[in-house]
Amino acid sequence: MPLKLSTTIGKIQNSPNSKNIKIINEFLEYMRNNGSSEHHQNNNLKVVLAFGNFIGKDNSFYDINKKDQVLEFLNTKIKSYDEDPDKR
Repeated sequence: MPLKLSTTIGKIQNSPNSKNIKIINEFLEYMRNNGSSEHHQNNNLKVVLAFGNFIGKDNSFYDINKKDQVLEFLNTKIKSYDEDPDKR
């Protein structure tokens, strides 16, 4: 079941790193000020929150400086052939 934007925003405070919480809130404000749709805001926030949880409490987004750090996260999102035979 898809999450509503309000539910996703409520999960920001559960992020394991306080620096990331501030960055995510600033990103949300940026999206709102630029007229992004709620759907777009929600999708972006879900990905940013998942990435923040992936890097953990000891790393902030500012600590990410190598492509491999992002690719490691993205590779966790690839489904196996049994889960997604059509590769959607």
